[in-house]
Amino acid sequence: MAAIENLRGGGGGFMFGQPGIHGVEEEEEDSPAILLSVVAQHGQIGLCFFDSKDSTLNYMRDIADNHELHLLARVIQEVSPHVIITSAKQERCMTRFLQQLGSNPDYKPEVVTYPYVDFGLEVGKQRLLSAHLPFLPASTSERDKMSYLSSCISFDSPLMLRAVGALLKCLDRRRVGVELEDSSVGVPILQFNAYTLKGVVCIDRDTYSVLQIFKSELHPSVYKLHSGEKEGLSLYGILNRCRCKFGSKLLRQWFMRPTQDLAVLQRRQEVIRFFTSPRNSDALNTLQSSLRNIRNIPTLLRRMSLSHTKVTDWQCLYKTVYNAVCIRDTVRHLPQSINLFRDISEGLSDDLHHIATLISRVVDFETSIAENRFTIKPDVDPAIDDKKRRMMGLSDFLTDVARRELEHLDARIPSCCVIYIPLIGFLLSVPRLPSMAEKEDFEIEGLDFMFLSEDRLHYRSQRTKELDDLLGDLHCDIRDMETAVMTQLQNAVLERSASLYKVLDLTAELDCLMALSSASQEYGYTSPKLSSHRKISITQGRHPLLELCSPVFVANSFQSSESHSRVKVITGPNSSGKSIYLKQVGLIVFMALIGSDVPAKEADIGLLDGIFTRMQSRESVSVGLSTFMIDLNQMAHAINSSTGNSLVLIDEFGKGTNTVDGLSLLAASISHWLTKPLGEVPHVLLATNFHSLLQLGLLPSSGLLSLLTLETAVDGDELVFLYQLKEGICQSSYAANIAKLAGLPASLVQRGVEVSELYRTGRVIKRIDKASSDEQADRCRTVVEAFLSLDLEDRDLDLQHFMKEDLLPSAGDLLNRS
Repeated sequence: MAAIENLRGGGGGFMFGQPGIHGVEEEEEDSPAILLSVVAQHGQIGLCFFDSKDSTLNYMRDIADNHELHLLARVIQEVSPHVIITSAKQERCMTRFLQQLGSNPDYKPEVVTYPYVDFGLEVGKQRLLSAHLPFLPASTSERDKMSYLSSCISFDSPLMLRAVGALLKCLDRRRVGVELEDSSVGVPILQFNAYTLKGVVCIDRDTYSVLQIFKSELHPSVYKLHSGEKEGLSLYGILNRCRCKFGSKLLRQWFMRPTQDLAVLQRRQEVIRFFTSPRNSDALNTLQSSLRNIRNIPTLLRRMSLSHTKVTDWQCLYKTVYNAVCIRDTVRHLPQSINLFRDISEGLSDDLHHIATLISRVVDFETSIAENRFTIKPDVDPAIDDKKRRMMGLSDFLTDVARRELEHLDARIPSCCVIYIPLIGFLLSVPRLPSMAEKEDFEIEGLDFMFLSEDRLHYRSQRTKELDDLLGDLHCDIRDMETAVMTQLQNAVLERSASLYKVLDLTAELDCLMALSSASQEYGYTSPKLSSHRKISITQGRHPLLELCSPVFVANSFQSSESHSRVKVITGPNSSGKSIYLKQVGLIVFMALIGSDVPAKEADIGLLDGIFTRMQSRESVSVGLSTFMIDLNQMAHAINSSTGNSLVLIDEFGKGTNTVDGLSLLAASISHWLTKPLGEVPHVLLATNFHSLLQLGLLPSSGLLSLLTLETAVDGDELVFLYQLKEGICQSSYAANIAKLAGLPASLVQRGVEVSELYRTGRVIKRIDKASSDEQADRCRTVVEAFLSLDLEDRDLDLQHFMKEDLLPSAGDLLNRS
């Protein structure tokens, strides 16, 4: 025991105060200004809050958060709610978070808990439909109200909708803002706003989906169909080269929260720039091999706090701490001018070396694995060593005791032995004689019968009782003493848990950046220049996913300055690469905003506050909206939420309705951006097959407007795609050529070309399955002339010929039968 005391050092733990959590909300005279409702589940949070000053309901789409709810803490720090509403049935991380919040003497919001049923998804939708929305006419039907709300609030965030339901219940109960009104008057909600954390780029779920940033697929193994998913071909999939689980988790958080913080992005870029240099490949490989052994530190520490530690846990902890020390020592030989390297050198303290030394000196891993229990090494505790020596010498000693015991036994007993059984003690074991048939025959004078096992009788003699008093229960004593040492070792580790958590944070960041460095080296990426200006310049950009699947990829540039060419309209044939180009620009900008290198020769990217898309028609059976209505919602979100520092990508908007109506909406949307003040015009990249948009001059002339097309060439009847972007307007969609490539019948394609030409020139389109009016008139004229020329004197012969050949052949057949 003394040895372990000498190895331990001082430290401090965490103390949590009791939060002021109320099972039933307390009525207050002055209603709070801001009420926030939050739901945390399975590593994600959904929240919303109501500001009584302007009667605005702000919501944040469901987003991933870590086990310490750092993201929620940032929201609360920015919003400073007076009331926090949460479910009575909540995860442990939320309980722990509220405890920490309650122990803060400077800020103690009121915490209100409602039953779990009040956070139901359908309950939230119904309360939202029943909310008092003064800007909607009272006669608005439920269906129309749902259609309108779907354009104001994200219905694809279930946790957020559940939080909205509980928030609306709290507003109605407290009568926030309408305390003096009649009870029939509901709390008014005048506006819905999407809330984004300061410095976080706003990207919705549709954008993540259409840009293929994430793509989950069912696991191909039949044994894992119901247990999980795997990442498919996606941006995250090709960039995630992380060696430890927490690195992958942190990288996903970076993808979910791209940042506008230039200092954070430059911190990441300098590390990536260092490791992409070929001369630093040895350091990269060394660090990555150490990162493979970084284990789940929070789980290990939680088991230690509950005294549920297994031998494998001690092995994992030792490997983690040992490799963390190796990482620190390696990084200390790298340039300390790089912020992350300096943080690792200073942040991974000598506590780690102390923990590693402590575990190495105390735990006997070889014996522990063999016996499947915690075992300490020699020279840790003298008392334990003494008892173990006694245990080791017991065999010879007990043989001598058995020989002396045999001298006093009945001569019929040929042999005996003295054995030790934990928790029972020392016993005399003799073979069962043939005469010992019944239990009464087991009695031997001077011995106390204990039990029969495998034809051997076990007794307690006077000598074995003396051994119990002299040696005691050695085995249990040793286990108890070693357990006490393990408890002391656990306490020593837990006292330094802050250092272990810092290991997790710093090594996860290092793992992410080395993963991005590896991907940058393999795919030939370039470090972009980032600044706070309002322009985007990409030279010879490439689509990061398509270039991996295509043997040849044509690079294209993108230029959007602060006062010129901010709205780009791209026309071109079908399958010419318009959509790929839009996604390419979106992905390059996204990669720059997470600090990654980008697939381009050069890139100068201004920091954006959001990426908005209208590219994919996402069906929604639960909301009950048509495909075109969903398209309109996406377009409305892009128009209403984008700013002068946003990127908007639009592909084929307006095709889901009547051609004239769709064209009109598209022209109006583009004109809306072109007529805005210069500082409020976002970067807009729009692809369309509505060539009339430009041919009819539906757009105002502006220096902000740029017209682009993708080059093609016609070789005979064959259309060749060059995929090269240039200024200009596409004059034809080449739909017939594309139809031939798709395998449509030649006759069908030819008829389509004919109809298209007639429609374009304004001529009458004649149906091929029915004679036209001119043809019918000619036919009638011919029949009349044939009838007038009949020879009535030879009427039978002429009449039959007339009926057969001129009027109706089938009628002539009937006449012949008659």
